[in-house]
Amino acid sequence: MPVKIRLARTGRKKLMKYRVVAADSRMRRDGRFLETIGFYDPQAEPKKFEFKTDRVSYWLNNGAQPTLTVKNLLKQDRFFEKMEGLEKGLTPEQLNIERKPERKRKPKPKKQKS
Repeated sequence: MPVKIRLARTGRKKLMKYRVVAADSRMRRDGRFLETIGFYDPQAEPKKFEFKTDRVSYWLNNGAQPTLTVKNLLKQDRFFEKMEGLEKGLTPEQLNIERKPERKRKPKPKKQKS
């Protein structure tokens, strides 16, 4: 069974929030999933997200593939750097790794009506 770590949408119309879930890749986006392993709120300022690091590492070690968005969130949280340090035997206090700041994007140019 191919497992993906991906986002499942929750919330109401135009106020989206997401769960980070481990799911069979053949299931629908908001369909059945194996386990909830975090959340992501893109509309908060700054964007909020959190992971259960032990469960994410469990699924990654068992062959689960993160989607592009989840992989970018993990990179922003410096998850992979933390896991490398923990494998080397360092404690989380010794690592002292903080989350990367949110990327600033340029506003899109407005189209003029002719």
